[in-house]
Formats: sequence, C-alpha cells, structure tokens
Amino acid sequence: MSDEMKSFETLEQRLNDRKTEYDAMSVPDAAAYQAVQTGIRQVARKRKSRLRWVMSSISAAAIILVFTGCIRVSPAFASFVEQLPGMEGIVSMIRQDKGLMMAIDQSLLQKVGVTDEHDGASLTVDSIITDESRMVIFYTMKGMKDPDKGMYDIDLLDRDGKKLPVAFSYSSPKPAPESGIYEDKIDVSFIESLPPQELTVVFKERDKETNYKWKVTFPVDRSLTKGMKKIIPVNQTMTVDGQRIHVKQAVLYPTRLVLDIEYDRNNTKKIFGIRDLQLVDEQGRAWRTDSSSIGGSGSSVFFESMYFSTPKKLTLQGSGLSAVDKDELVISINPSSGEIQGGPSSLKFLHSKVKGKDLVIEFSIADAQDSISALSFTNIKDSKGKPFEINELGWSPSGENGISEARIFIKNAAAAEGNLTMEIFSYPDQSRAPFSIEIPVTP
Repeated sequence: MSDEMKSFETLEQRLNDRKTEYDAMSVPDAAAYQAVQTGIRQVARKRKSRLRWVMSSISAAAIILVFTGCIRVSPAFASFVEQLPGMEGIVSMIRQDKGLMMAIDQSLLQKVGVTDEHDGASLTVDSIITDESRMVIFYTMKGMKDPDKGMYDIDLLDRDGKKLPVAFSYSSPKPAPESGIYEDKIDVSFIESLPPQELTVVFKERDKETNYKWKVTFPVDRSLTKGMKKIIPVNQTMTVDGQRIHVKQAVLYPTRLVLDIEYDRNNTKKIFGIRDLQLVDEQGRAWRTDSSSIGGSGSSVFFESMYFSTPKKLTLQGSGLSAVDKDELVISINPSSGEIQGGPSSLKFLHSKVKGKDLVIEFSIADAQDSISALSFTNIKDSKGKPFEINELGWSPSGENGISEARIFIKNAAAAEGNLTMEIFSYPDQSRAPFSIEIPVTP
C-alpha cells in the first residue's frame, strides 16, 4: 500500500471518529436555554456599567481582511467532511481556508444549535470555531421577511450585555427567495480581549418601522485551544523599493497565522499596502492573504493557519508596494478650475460637480493596473480651515490605457470656500519590486 493511501486511510479514520463525536454532542434545549439566559441578562443589566466600546471604521477596516488563499483541500477531504451532519454549508463557506478545515478535523468546531424565533422567522447559531485571535460564527436564517432587502445590523455582546471590543465582518443576509433560508458566517478578530465565556449574537432589522431583533446566547468553550498559541520570533528587516520593513514576529493560532510588520519611521515613502504578499512553504504551496489594508506604520497581517500541518520552511514573498513619497501626500485643489498643487505626478483632476450638499471630485490615476489600493483622502479642509469628511468613494479600475478613475464624495463640501487641502490616505500601486525573506517555522 502506498504512503498516500495509508495517509488517506488515516485521515478517513480520524474523520469518522470526529463524526461520531459530533453526533454524540449534547445541545441544550433551545427554549429552556434561552429562558435561563434571559433571566441572567435581566439581572446582569441592572448592574452593568454604561461603558461602550467604539471602534472607528478605519481601524476596523485595517483589521477586517478578506482571505483569498489559493490552497484548497483535496476533493476527497471536502467531500467526506460535507457528509457530516450540518456540515455542507460550513464546508462551502470555508473551502478556501485550509487552516479552518484542518481545525475541524482536530475537533475544534463547537456545536451550538441555539435558535431565536418569532414572527415566523428564526436565527440559529449552528456552530463556532474560536481561539485567542479569531472566532468564526456559522449561522442560519429562515423565513426572514423581504429577503431582497437583506438589511440587518449585528451586535456581539458579552454576558453583561456590553458590546465586545472586537472587529468583525459579515455579508448582508440574502435569503434564497424560494426557500427563505440563508447560511453564512461572522468573522471576528479579537483586539483587546479574549473570547467571552458567554456570547450573545443580535441581528437587528434596519427597517425603522418594525425594528425586529433576533437574539441568541450560548456558552463558549475556550479550553479547546487553551495554550495553543505559538510565538515565533523573526526580527528581520527587508528593503523594498528603498523602504525598510521590519518583520517582528509570527504568532501561530489554530485559525490563522498573524505576522507583525512595522514600517521604518525614516522611510521616504508612506506605504499603503504590500502587493501579492504570501507565505510559501517548501512544497511551493502559497498561504495567501489580502494585504491591501496594511498601511500607516505597519500592522498585523493575517494568513491561513498551518498550525496542524507545520511546514519545514516558509518564505515571505511579495511583488512590490503601494506607496507615495511623504512630501507628495498633501494636495491643494481648486474645485472650480481643477488646479492641483502637490501630489504624485500620476494623479490628475478630471472634473467636479455639486450633488445636493456634497461635492464630488473625479480624478484619474495613471499606471494603476491591478491595484490593491484605491484613492482616498483624510484631513480635508477648505481655505477657512473648516473640516470635511468623505462619505462615499467610487473606483473604476484601469482599462487598456492603464488609466484608473476615482470619485470622491465629500460631505457638505458644496459650501466649501476657496481651495481644498487634503492628505492622501490610500493610493493605487506604484512600485514593482519583488522580494522574499525566510521566516522561521519553529518557536
């Protein structure tokens, strides 16, 4: 028997064992459980503080990343896991994330199965996977009214009813019209705390006339991944397009690998993103991430986890930077004449128009093919020093001529006086400078 066949038979046996464990897991009766938790929350609310955690949309955007890993599990593996009860939808959602698939094989999926139902519609949290860095919440919605609208807000609360200090991403629910059923996930990043021992997920309908809510509360077993965090010192510096980037450490969790990167304060350019960033193992397999929001002085970069399949060698690779010279960050523009002072030479004014109380300015950017960043500004002021904010961005990728176009909607700027000064907050690709450095594998 070949080593490959032996490996597959071993995997199949482990999956059968997981299936047996999964089927045997007890789940509290939804109604009874909800009744108990309602009582707990009523008591807790009487003594809870009024402290509210707030995260700016920019900070959240810097952490909420979309995984685009190219590694796929084998068809046999995925097919087998899909046969486990309730796993079809979960597998379809995480098929691109091999690390999460391996976490399922290691019995880290916690079955929840708690439902809140009223007015003929229900929300069920089916299961979760969590560690100290990340939680993925799998849920099902049934019978939601006006499925074409699909406009819901989500709150994540601790046992005292306080909003968790976390960043999380989710898609607007779009139940299938014929079945009224929608399955999806909430991807949570822990920033200032560990996962709570008890979590409440609240879906709130945005319709102000009805404002229906669905609330599900359940315990979180943090012991499954306790002590599994691995810190791997790196402490290497690479130079990309003349800019120094410090790779400080890698932190490996069951759900993802977090790479801490810092940009040298003496760099001549402000870096907005790193192009085609990936980790490549000794077999040539790429563990990818979306690095488009890695800006400022640096950040934490999230990769798929190889926790349960530790490679012998890892290489950090990329193809260049999205960056602008620091002395070109601030521009002054006359919205009427289109005259621009400052800014990169590739940035050109197209035209401006007033839309209600807002001012819309359109730009073109040369050499922005396949960009990982769009154009955006911050610290916008008119000649009187009055501040303004952007409330909408538009971006048209480049065509055959290599020219991209951007639309900036500045709130209430129709009444702005004189020139507008603004600082570039993000900018499309500029440099093509391939790089690679070795990353230690063992702590």
